[in-house]
Amino acid sequence: MNLVAGQVKRRYDVTGRREAADANRRAILEAAGELFTARGYAATMMNDIAERAGVALDTVYTAVGRKPALFLELVESALSGTDRAVPARERGYVQAIRAEPDAGRKLEIYARAIGDIHGRLAPLLRVAQTATHPEVREVWQDIAHRRAANMRELAQNLVDTGQVRPGLDVEEIADVVWATNSPELYCLLVEDRGWPAERFTAWLADTWRRLLLA
Repeated sequence: MNLVAGQVKRRYDVTGRREAADANRRAILEAAGELFTARGYAATMMNDIAERAGVALDTVYTAVGRKPALFLELVESALSGTDRAVPARERGYVQAIRAEPDAGRKLEIYARAIGDIHGRLAPLLRVAQTATHPEVREVWQDIAHRRAANMRELAQNLVDTGQVRPGLDVEEIADVVWATNSPELYCLLVEDRGWPAERFTAWLADTWRRLLLA
């Protein structure tokens, strides 16, 4: 084999291994999500996840990690809408909000994004609500704290438009949005009260406009 052919083969081998690893990871996360939501966190064993995914148990640990890491990855995937964690500032809807000059339109964009995110996140909330393991509560609390920090950025972005109600400051706006964009509220209205997701999205945008904008 000449040098060029060897380089091509090595690149092919690396690409093939990476694609196989990505496929295994996706299968593991899909299996974990199905089992967590069907059985609950405590009743789902790592061996069960490996069997459902069609991989060896060692592959589960290598590709994702222990059970708390699996749950965290599922939450991150639900937030990003991909099979990977994506920082908030790099998500498409965040960039669209920042580029939009009108405060009402910013809130509409965010409400649509929240509807999509919580449609994916709601089953995991049910898992977290019934789990007694501290690592699950820690994951959920960390996500809540991150949401609060992100809401301060959104609130400042709204204030900068000059279109918010007089007397509202960044902290109050952030807290109001943080409370009303929670997955718990989505589950109460959409899952428990039977609202269509589209109705929830429209109501959320309208509520924010009424509460926050002049």
